[in-house]
Amino acid sequence: MTLVDAIVVLCAAPRDFDAEGLASRLVRDQLAACVQIGAPVTSVYQWEGTIERSDEQLLWIKTRRHLFSRVESAIKAVHPYEVPEIIALDVLQGHAPYLAWIGESVQAEKAG
Repeated sequence: MTLVDAIVVLCAAPRDFDAEGLASRLVRDQLAACVQIGAPVTSVYQWEGTIERSDEQLLWIKTRRHLFSRVESAIKAVHPYEVPEIIALDVLQGHAPYLAWIGESVQAEKAG
């Protein structure tokens, strides 16, 4: 696996959202090698002309670029927000054995 293959997908969700259920599904289906569920965060944002504040939890989803659309679909299928945060960040550098583990833990890219 090369560095450009690895991504981290961020997803904020309400504190009462079943983040562990989503994480388990992503790992079980080999769409993510690991999902970390962070401590509560406070998000301040503008929505429909109003400044909003929400207590949320943040998911850090470790996967590969070719799986992004499937991860996105899995999140959208269960996420309660009209417009959920689903943002992919490229991994520019990392511990080579960890990156290899990500590659081994998720579905391989199908040959064209």
